[in-house]
Parts: sequence; structure tokens; C-alpha cells
Amino acid sequence: MPPFLGKHAIVVGAGMAGLAAAGALVDYFERVTVLDRDGLPSDAAPRAGTPQARHVHVLLAGGQRAFESLFPGFTAELVKAGAVPMRMALDVRSEMAGYDPFPQRDLGWDNYSMSRPLAEYVVRKELAKRANVELRENSHVNAIVAAGTNGTAVGAIRLAGRHGGEDEILSADLIVDASGRGALTLATLQSMAGPAPAETRIGVDFAYSTAIFSIPDDAPGDWKGVFTFPNPPASGRGALLMPIEGERWILSLGGAHGDVPPGDLDGLRAFAGELRTATIARAIKGAKPATEVARFVFRESVRRHFERMASFPRGLIPLGDAVCRFNPIYGQGMSVAAQEACILRDILATRAAAPDPFEGLPQAFFAAIQEVIDTPWATAAVADFAYPQTRGERPPDIENTLKLAVALNDLAARDADIHKLTVEVRQLLKPRSAYRDPAFVARVQTLMAQAQMATTAPRPMHGHG
Repeated sequence: MPPFLGKHAIVVGAGMAGLAAAGALVDYFERVTVLDRDGLPSDAAPRAGTPQARHVHVLLAGGQRAFESLFPGFTAELVKAGAVPMRMALDVRSEMAGYDPFPQRDLGWDNYSMSRPLAEYVVRKELAKRANVELRENSHVNAIVAAGTNGTAVGAIRLAGRHGGEDEILSADLIVDASGRGALTLATLQSMAGPAPAETRIGVDFAYSTAIFSIPDDAPGDWKGVFTFPNPPASGRGALLMPIEGERWILSLGGAHGDVPPGDLDGLRAFAGELRTATIARAIKGAKPATEVARFVFRESVRRHFERMASFPRGLIPLGDAVCRFNPIYGQGMSVAAQEACILRDILATRAAAPDPFEGLPQAFFAAIQEVIDTPWATAAVADFAYPQTRGERPPDIENTLKLAVALNDLAARDADIHKLTVEVRQLLKPRSAYRDPAFVARVQTLMAQAQMATTAPRPMHGHG
């Protein structure tokens, strides 16, 4: 057990990011308090503070391993609770223009499919096993409170009084803002007369509708899930059908830039019937709905560049969506938050013997998480800017980047090694810099040369008689 760095740490937000952060802090503080404005369910149920939780959520392999690192045994507990093991690239039928389906191969590891409430419930249970952690529900944080008068540090949070009573002040050595969109952190910077961080925004205007179905007895046996990719720029329509606990499917249908899916079951089935392929429409045709349709609209991805700020309040760490809010279509948010929490834990471990372990901690954290953010942000940006309607500063040479992405996808369809690496990057197991590895580059060049030779080779003559 490492020495404690402080007496008390507070995490604002009991979503997946906040729970991951608490898991990172638990060995370094005498007490860790997790605050959430919601009541926290005693089972795997949605809650008001996470409206997007009723839709498909994907825990990427990089996030899965991060949670396992923070909470050893997490994967086994997920399965015990009903999560569905899925062999990567083998159990999901991926449909994209030119590949209906993309080759299904066993890439060597399992992912786990479950509802977002189940994932959150399992992490809450794991965290509750730690004696020095307190989960406080129905606790509304009004503000983060400065320490002293010089505006360079924070030292407490102000909780709204219950039943009209006085506000409560909770002191802490470290406060992690995992409350969602980062409003608390931005308000704190403003109250200290400090500058706001620079932001990069990508306007995607993505809407989706979701319903849950009981898996029918005659469900297809050659896949467990289906991902029908959009076909930009012609169409922003796509769908993801995944198995979840309780022998059920969860289906999210999405549309970009004004193509909004319906909010009723008949409309949902009709929308599915208008997808490029009929796989999902056929699957749900006789499936019994288990819920009504839930809807959600996501306007823009936002990346806050705290790493560029010359100074930042001591004792405050924003994490998860407070730093970077990703387009949910790519399923990156929970996984990136868990990886950020692992980085925070590792930084704290290096400071165990430091005279002042909190000096420069935010700046060290912001610098360290950039590589974790860069890969999913760039991956999403390339795909998002395939639509001319997407708002924001287009990446340089985006047209060539999009052509290269199509070419790489074609090679991945032909070659299992390239397929595996591209999936490892999308699953946040490897950074995008892996595409610059000399062995990978050589493999790509060889395959492209072979493809070129195949298209230019003379056709054989066919005689008669």
C-alpha cells in the first residue's frame, strides 16, 4: 500500500468517468468522496442525470483493460452480471459501402456488450468494496471553492443544502470534476478571474433513437451484433444492434445533419427498413419491443486545451467529458475517461515521496493525457469531416486523408494483419502512430503493389474447340 498523499479527495460525478477517477484515487487518500446529484440505483437502471445512458454504449478494448486495471476482477463481474462476451471482429457483422459484410475474422480477444446502466452498476459495486470510499447521492454541487485569496488553488466544494437548509462546505486536498460538460471547472476559472481554455469544436449534428427488444428464438446464428455504417457524404444514416444482459438487443439508429430518426416504434422499424442493407430490419421484424423509443441529439464534439494554459488552479483536475466530449457514434467516451484515470493514478504513484505531491499536478496530468485523447479525436475528426456540412476547422489535407482511410480499409479487408492493427487503433489499444511503424508501412506498400499489378496484368486469352 503506497503512502497517502492527502486526507481527502472529492470526485464530482458518479458516472463512468467519476467512478474511474475514484478508483484511481482510492490508494492515495485517506478518504474519497464521490458526489452525484442523482439518486444512485441499487440495480442496473437508467438515471435522470445520464439521458444518453438509454442508448447503445460500447466499452472499447482499451477502456475495458483500463477498468480492469483500476478494479481487478471487473471483467469477471461484468460477465457475472450478464454482459455478453463478443469475439472481436468475428461476432459483429460490420456492413459498410463496398463490404456487406466486411470480412469477419477472429482477431484474438473478447469485448463485452452490455447496457450503460449495467456497466455503471458493476463499477459502483466494485468501488463500494473499498472502505475509504463514500458514494453520496442526491448531492448537488453549487461551486468549487477557492483556497486562500490569491486565486491559484481550490480547497473545497459547496453543496446545496437539502430541504432548504444551509449549504454545506466540504474541504479536500484534491477535487476531480467528472460532472460531465465541465461547467464547474469553467465557472471556477471565471470566479478566479482566469482565462478559459482554448477549445476545438466539431459540429456534427447527430441524432439517434434507441429501443430495446427481446432476442427472438429465430435470431441469426452467424452474428451477435450488427453495425451498419453510414455512407458519407451521400448519407449519414447508420445503425448499431448489440446484445445486452437479459437476452435482449439494444438498437440505436442514427442520422447526421438533420436526418433525425423517428421517436416511435413503427417509425423506428420503417427507418431501419430504409438503411442501405436489410439485415437489421429483418432481425427486428418479429422481435418483441421491451421499451419505448428514447431519443438524443448531439450537436458538437468539444476538446478543451487545458494543456496550453500557462497556469491552472492547484487542487483541481477535470477529467472525462470535462476535458473532451467525443461524438458518441464512435463509442470512445467511457474508454478515454478510464484511460485518463489510469494516467492520474500513475502520476500520483510517482509523487508518493515528493515533498509537495500536488505542486504542478494538473499541468502534469494535462500533458500526459494528450496522447490518449489524440488518437480517438483524430479518428473521429477524419470520419466526421467526410460530410461537407460538418462545422469546424477542417484538418489539413482532409481529402487525401479520407482517400487514404478508404484505401487502408480496402487493404484491411484483404489482409488479417492490417485488419487487426486498424481495429487495435480504433479500440484504443494502440495509438494512431502505429500506422507509421516501418513494418506496417512495408506491409501496406507490398499489398498496394500487388493490387496494382493485379489491375494492370493482361487478361488471359480463351480459345475454343
